Amino acid sequence: MKIARFAARVAVGTMATALATTAIAVPAAQATGKTKPLGTTSLAEVLTKDTSGFDRNSRDFDVLTAAVLAVLEAKPNSPVKVLTDGTVALTAFIPTDAAFQQLVREITEARKLPSESAAFTAVAGLGIDTVESVLLYHVVPGATIDRKTAVRADGTDLSTALGSTVEVDVRTYLHVFRQVRLVDADTDDRNARVVTFDVNKGNRQIAHTVDRVLRPIDLP
Repeated sequence: MKIARFAARVAVGTMATALATTAIAVPAAQATGKTKPLGTTSLAEVLTKDTSGFDRNSRDFDVLTAAVLAVLEAKPNSPVKVLTDGTVALTAFIPTDAAFQQLVREITEARKLPSESAAFTAVAGLGIDTVESVLLYHVVPGATIDRKTAVRADGTDLSTALGSTVEVDVRTYLHVFRQVRLVDADTDDRNARVVTFDVNKGNRQIAHTVDRVLRPIDLP
């Protein structure tokens, strides 16, 4: 699928789901169960601490950080701004650079993974509104969902800031290891897996690293 078609379909699809979907918040995720008050360090603070820029470390968040900053520069009052307010509880699923590189390779039908800078250029080429929609699809507002809560939430629909939902799919291996997957709107692509839990632990805004970019619409 070419990148222009991807952008057009996301723009149309996200508008439809935002109008049609009744989101269901995870019932047990309003607190981590700890009595100690949660801190107010925002996820934006965490992301922007890395000032190295685009590099060859595909496991960090350079593309994501650049995308968030691009949206806020173009639309200062975007709902994405919630990531800068650490007093607001939320849970974000943050794709690695490798996740964005994989997405770009798929939608551009390229043979090789692009560099991080090329991946961001392609993502930015989708248009600010599309980038904003994709980012909001990764944010669950109003809930600090830590690992303990996530692994017990199998089958739960999480309400995203976009207005549609993602489903938690927990797989148990060897009766011990629990893997959390997120079922997005794309029925054909492999679902994202959580690879690191509890980024910014102890704060109201928490994140979990995922190895795929969540897709808010079903793509062919």
